[in-house]
Amino acid sequence: MKNFYQEGPSLTNTFESDEILKKFLTKVLPPDCQREALPHLAHLGQRAVTDMLDWAQEAEAQPPVHVPFDPWGRRIDDIKVSNGWKQLEKVAAEEGIVATAYERRFGAFSRVYQMALLYIYSPSSAIFSCPLAMTDGAARALELYGTPELKTRGMSHLLSKDSTSFWTAGQWMTERTGGSDVSGTSTDAHPYQGQSSFGATHTLHGTKWFTSATTSQMALTLARPAGAPAGSRGLSLFYLELRNNQGQLNNIQIHRLKDKLGTKALPTAELSLQGTPARMMGGEGEGVKRIASVLNITRIYNSMCAVGHMRRALDLAQSYSKKRTAFGKLLIDHPLHRETLRWLEEDFRHSFAFSFLVAHLLGKEEVGEISAAERTLLRTLTPVLKLYTAKKAMIVSSEVVEIFGGAGYVEDTGLPRLVRDGQVFSIWEGTTNVLALDMLRAFEKEQSLPVVMEYLKNSPAAKANQPKFMAKWTVFQELVNKLNGNSPETWESNARQLALSLGDVMGEAAVYNFEL
Repeated sequence: MKNFYQEGPSLTNTFESDEILKKFLTKVLPPDCQREALPHLAHLGQRAVTDMLDWAQEAEAQPPVHVPFDPWGRRIDDIKVSNGWKQLEKVAAEEGIVATAYERRFGAFSRVYQMALLYIYSPSSAIFSCPLAMTDGAARALELYGTPELKTRGMSHLLSKDSTSFWTAGQWMTERTGGSDVSGTSTDAHPYQGQSSFGATHTLHGTKWFTSATTSQMALTLARPAGAPAGSRGLSLFYLELRNNQGQLNNIQIHRLKDKLGTKALPTAELSLQGTPARMMGGEGEGVKRIASVLNITRIYNSMCAVGHMRRALDLAQSYSKKRTAFGKLLIDHPLHRETLRWLEEDFRHSFAFSFLVAHLLGKEEVGEISAAERTLLRTLTPVLKLYTAKKAMIVSSEVVEIFGGAGYVEDTGLPRLVRDGQVFSIWEGTTNVLALDMLRAFEKEQSLPVVMEYLKNSPAAKANQPKFMAKWTVFQELVNKLNGNSPETWESNARQLALSLGDVMGEAAVYNFEL
């Protein structure tokens, strides 16, 4: 033992090693979709542990750098990123991580196929999945609200599989006054005088405190047109392109890159719009309503990436458990260690099934196959899914780092990044409390609680009287019964508990339904 060196964990093709994913896809995807999707996912799963993994490590080791001035003092606000980051963008385009959903060759299952690609891609992407989330959201917003010429211009880039013409998109909502509460947005929009390549209608003036994907080619943002009322009702949605035909920033000044807890490879900046040309999308004052379509997609992305993050953490833990000896036997041979892995895998399985259930609902909505009840479910379950999977990802990440002991706390193993990056899932696209309140808004405005209750009451798990489901279903029903007839304040104070309980029962129902 004098010269002993512990062998670290290793990864194999992340599609071939993922029995849950393979079982799910072979159960739910139609045969024609399987014939294309399964070989494609196997190909991507191999890339995820070879070239992509190398590029992700390079991107993490060489984080973005802000260069405000050129050598002669001209303001340029260049953001330099590593070759690894650029290559991961190229992979996203070539593998159709966004485009697959919009080809819709397999109807509603196109979304399921695309989300499976994202699930495999994300853990080896150095969080390039973040720009992809906003790219997908922007594509959907353009599809729904863009003029024909803007659709042609924007979507041809956002959905391109040619890396030389592929664009990513930013989503610039956060200002100094707050994140999820956009009612205090101070960015102003004034009528645009002149012509622009994308038909600008306004110029934007204001500071955005936190802008992810700041190296993207376009962005969606909220601003208040001159004369519009205060609060969220006065906000409109705008499309902008970051650079002009000469490659210069369109009256955008970057103040600094954010020094974040995690997601170090992802360029995130504080910037000012100083007369930036932009085009209104949708009607004036409809900004918050229109941005909802973007948030639905980015929240589902957040959930799918959280599940992929869990799978990667557990793959590392499972591999290490078969290599590390402690107290005379391998970790995997210790009953308590096996039990720890078992319940972590259970949390993953529930999060996985719940995520793909909602992804399929999104696919059905996009191709016009969704029922009224399913549309209400999609609206209500999306914030619940996001908060639920984020919390589970943090639990799994922390426990996996603990499984590695001291090695899990040492930066050069790469393991601490599991915790640092995992924390972001509960913050981006709405915190746990914000999302729980969003669920309550759906209960009130869509009258969705009876729809949720009916869905669960008639689920295959309920009809089979499945014990684990029934236990969680009982807890949820008891909490709802306790709250019925109480004040809005009482509902609000219990919203978090209610949302997490709903996440538990939905996960159990989905696991049973998909036979996972």
